[in-house]
Amino acid sequence: MSEITIFLCLIVGGGVLGLFLIAGAIRIVPEYERIIVFRLGRSMGQRGPGMVLMTPFVDRGTKVDLREQVREIPRQTSITLDNAPIDIDFLWYFKIVNATMSVLQVEDFEGAAEGMATTTLRSVIGGIPLDDVLSQRDHINQLLRGKLDEVTERWGVKVTNVEIREIVPPKDVQDAMNRQMTAERVRRAVVTESTGTRDAEVNVAEGQKQAEILKAEGDKEANILRAEGDRQSQLLRAQGYSAALEQIFGAAQGIDQKTMTLQYFETLKDMGASPATKFIFPMEFMSLLDNIKRDDDSS
Repeated sequence: MSEITIFLCLIVGGGVLGLFLIAGAIRIVPEYERIIVFRLGRSMGQRGPGMVLMTPFVDRGTKVDLREQVREIPRQTSITLDNAPIDIDFLWYFKIVNATMSVLQVEDFEGAAEGMATTTLRSVIGGIPLDDVLSQRDHINQLLRGKLDEVTERWGVKVTNVEIREIVPPKDVQDAMNRQMTAERVRRAVVTESTGTRDAEVNVAEGQKQAEILKAEGDKEANILRAEGDRQSQLLRAQGYSAALEQIFGAAQGIDQKTMTLQYFETLKDMGASPATKFIFPMEFMSLLDNIKRDDDSS
């Protein structure tokens, strides 16, 4: 092999090695990540986002994801305050707020946080009765989040939320809860039925009351109309009597003494035809006879 060929191989090898060194020295960091640079074991802080230059064979980088993430805590058996075993699994959401501390302060913060979440869950559940565990999920979530956040804060990690996914009580407790729910449903059904019956009776009574009121108002109106009709009828009769009396009085004003005398004679004639043996003559009759006698004498 000639010297030229050896020289060309060295140039090509050096070029390839240079490309590998350049490729290893350039890191492209996305917006949601940061890279912690260690130079000969010493932390140089976080770099990024964008293009980051690192010294080959001297610098070493550790990537950290800053996005909010979620992890599952497997089902754990805890003992409540009233000594009831209960299985709980939950999710915890976290976000790295200090990339450097999350690398320097703890070897594996996710594993450490998972172990801390397990012990924290048992501590929280151990101070709460079973009934409260089943009914106060939000309260337990807040307690867990607060206790986990206190621990992970020194690692540069923020626990944003904790959500209990499933609570499984013991079988005897489940059976008791089912019986309780059945009894509660029966009670609600009885209450609903009785309430419906009461409302129906109230509606019927209210309808009868309204009917009686309307009937009484109708009778009242009818009585008023009848009384008004009777008043009008009596008024008309009285007016008729008054008109008749006025006509009689007017006719009587035109009757002279002779006409009255003749009327008395007609009456006496009728009285004479009757079988009665006693007759009563008014005092005016004698005066009428005197008037007739005077009239005859004058004639």
